[in-house]
Amino acid sequence: MSAAPRSSRSTTPAPKQPRSRGRVRAGAVVVAVANQKGGVAKTTSVASLGAAFAELGKRVLLVDLDAQACLTFSLGVDPDTVETSINEVLLGQAEVGDAVIECAEGVHLLPSVIDLAGAEAQLLGRPGREFALRTALEPVLGDYDIVLLDCSPSLGVLTLAALTAAKGLIIPMPCEMLSHRGVGQLLDTVRDVKRLLNKDLEVVGVLPTLFDGRSAHSQAVLADVGERYGLPVLLPPIPKTIRFAEAPAVGRSILTTAKRSKGAAAYRQVAEGLAAKFWPTA
Repeated sequence: MSAAPRSSRSTTPAPKQPRSRGRVRAGAVVVAVANQKGGVAKTTSVASLGAAFAELGKRVLLVDLDAQACLTFSLGVDPDTVETSINEVLLGQAEVGDAVIECAEGVHLLPSVIDLAGAEAQLLGRPGREFALRTALEPVLGDYDIVLLDCSPSLGVLTLAALTAAKGLIIPMPCEMLSHRGVGQLLDTVRDVKRLLNKDLEVVGVLPTLFDGRSAHSQAVLADVGERYGLPVLLPPIPKTIRFAEAPAVGRSILTTAKRSKGAAAYRQVAEGLAAKFWPTA
């Protein structure tokens, strides 16, 4: 990043970076992190993978697409003080570069606010609404190596827009049997998006979360998930630990608050595996 991270709870826009005049860098990749089921460690995964990619020297943009703004808060930004957000960007009222905030751990954030809850309804009546996010992000894609999209826990317009904008999809899924429910519906949506809106979308893999290595049940679910859906499984599984709940209170990821923990180590290993896939010649 070109400037030092701003302090916690800051809403200072990120400094302008040289633009590529619409030309995407060879290494730029957009990845949606989605699961319509809540409580699957989706936001935790976006924040932690973002920090891990930054540690690898990648230029990272995280996009909060949930009106609850959990990612925004987790990165040390108070949503109530945000003046320009993803809401205004999607509605065409602001440019994405005017909304981006530089956060700690070397990542940039396109924040969310509660007003985003109404954006979905406003977008419903607009032609090409599924392409709103892709169009909005195009001017800054050349400024980053990776863009992670933190989707809301639904299969509404904003999630469809994220899948239309993305090259890859990561599906966080707790190692609990009931968490299988709904994944099939998400994959049906992915097939429709590939057929109608974004032929380049690929499922990068299922990310096992909330894994308890002492539990036979968790072990069984982990063994079953890849075979059941015919999808890659991103390893190692992310362990269940109270350290994840502690990190948002200080506006940092677990890679900073508990850098030597098993959770931090797991996200670093997953990020390293993904980096080898996204940038094989780097």
